[in-house]
Amino acid sequence: MTTLALGVAAAVLLAGCSSSGGKPESTGSGMASGSADTPRATIAMITHEVPGDTFWDLIRKGAETAAAKDNVELRYSADPEAPNQANLVQSALDSKVDGIAVTLAKPDAMAPAVKAAVDAGTPIVAFNGGMDQYQAQGISQYFGQDEKLAGISAGKRLTADGAKKALCVIQEQGQIALETRCAGVIEGFKGQTEILNVNSKDMPSVEATITAKLQQDPSIDHVVALGAPIALTAIQSKANAGSDATIVTFDTNAALVDAIKAGDVQWAIDQQPFLQGYLAVDSLWLYLNNRNTIGGGTPTLTGPAFIDQSNIDSIAEYAKAGTR
Repeated sequence: MTTLALGVAAAVLLAGCSSSGGKPESTGSGMASGSADTPRATIAMITHEVPGDTFWDLIRKGAETAAAKDNVELRYSADPEAPNQANLVQSALDSKVDGIAVTLAKPDAMAPAVKAAVDAGTPIVAFNGGMDQYQAQGISQYFGQDEKLAGISAGKRLTADGAKKALCVIQEQGQIALETRCAGVIEGFKGQTEILNVNSKDMPSVEATITAKLQQDPSIDHVVALGAPIALTAIQSKANAGSDATIVTFDTNAALVDAIKAGDVQWAIDQQPFLQGYLAVDSLWLYLNNRNTIGGGTPTLTGPAFIDQSNIDSIAEYAKAGTR
């Protein structure tokens, strides 16, 4: 995490002084209370957000916080379908933005659009998805979680918890980060793992599918969700099925924090999405104004870390504020 600490330190340093040596303007209190007097820049952030998934609210909040501090106009857009997301990247290029931050959930489909940005000389960073592919596509900076490591860590935790059979629920089939998480769970877990694909664009069907699976197979003692909304839905599925399965998850939101406090979800793996959004924008500002890059060509990791009842109180207030 040394590169992360250095990057944040550099961002704080540059926020306090501009290219002309002036002091930042005060814009009030809060995380973005200082505003850089560097030239106004426009940065496009283009993600594979599925509408209604609160995870992306945290990404966007982090990006907006950095943009407010950095004198950046942030243009956020998203589409869960990779060809449409690629078109959004091309549209950003056509509008002559100063930098692009993009997720690579389906790297092959995004590759032509990324190449167009690289060929045009538009600074581009990747975050959240595509850690193993971003360098091959010519991107020099990446911010996110090592999904394989996170999955292995979850699998080892399941073993330590005494689990025997886990159901790993993938809410978007073919999404590389989610597939990698479940692969890691299988590798790290000494018990049996079964994968269940659901469609997060239709949450009633998610609830029904998980319910049916738990009714069909009462030997499932742990449900591994890959996102907070899926975990919260699994709580209802568990009740519907009369199951005793323990629910664990990747990622958090305010409601998930309450579920951990209540014991409805045993633990969550946190990849710090606010930080991913923040660093993606801040890194582009650093590059535009000082040609800095973070990570030395290697990924800057924002996770994984476990959140459970032993430490939930330390982040609860931030979750309520929409930053964790």
